[in-house]
Amino acid sequence: EASQEIFRIASMAPGALLLEAQKEYEKESQKADEYLREIREQQLLPEAVGQCIEAAGYEHEPDTQKSLLRAASFGKCFLDKFPPEGFVRMCQDLRVLNAVRDYQIGIPLTFTQYKQLTIEVLLDRLVLRRLYPLAIRICEFLRLPEIQGVSRILAHWACYKVQQKDKSDEEVAQAINQKLGDTAGISYSDIATRAYDCGRAELAIKLLEYEPRSGEQVPLLLKMKRSKLALGKAIESGDTDLVYTVVLHLKNELNRGTFFMTLQNQPVALSLYRQFCRHQERDTLKDLYNQDDNHQELGNLHVQSGYC
Repeated sequence: EASQEIFRIASMAPGALLLEAQKEYEKESQKADEYLREIREQQLLPEAVGQCIEAAGYEHEPDTQKSLLRAASFGKCFLDKFPPEGFVRMCQDLRVLNAVRDYQIGIPLTFTQYKQLTIEVLLDRLVLRRLYPLAIRICEFLRLPEIQGVSRILAHWACYKVQQKDKSDEEVAQAINQKLGDTAGISYSDIATRAYDCGRAELAIKLLEYEPRSGEQVPLLLKMKRSKLALGKAIESGDTDLVYTVVLHLKNELNRGTFFMTLQNQPVALSLYRQFCRHQERDTLKDLYNQDDNHQELGNLHVQSGYC
């Protein structure tokens, strides 16, 4: 409707008069003042500016968009308290729309479709087409929060990158780390899980090295049957609950002798497991002391059992 009001033949709509006033102003013609005075006498200047801003959204030709926005900007100069948010938002929306309408991208959205879809859905479409650089530029231009914007898109890119079979695990892991770094909202464990699901277990392990949260590393390592590595990561984290989780997983996975030998190489895990056995499995604790030839503690345990 706004476009019809402005561009119909012999229109006297406030937006049409404002557009003519701006064109005459560029020609340095006194007619600009006449058109402007006519709008102001009817107190329709705010409506005229609003019409030009709205009509710009429905135009596909950038030159027409610029002409309408210049007219709106010209009209705003004669208003004391016209809120600038709508004008700024329209300029941003048009830049995004013109970018995706480009023939190399090929998403000819109308302004109405864009508003119905929302920017999040448009970004998802760009990601599905693997147009990651454009999606990231749009996020940065609109200043979207990193977790909703750049971080999410980089995570999608990384998950696609691990599926490429033409490069070595080391090259892919380094490329991902260089691109992602310590970007907020990025979970290396999620990317490693995608790599593992694609049959690239070694790449998944390399990616987990970049994951700062041990609590995220350990579950995937257990899933990958890398229990001993998971135990090392759990001990490094200093989280006793995480260590117990891995130790009990090892207990169910390994035979008794191998399990005890594994704990012998990890004093922290062995100490925690002894504490667990002291409260839950006293017979197993006796076997541990027997294997270590720790007769002193074994004797103490028998004495304590006698008192109980």
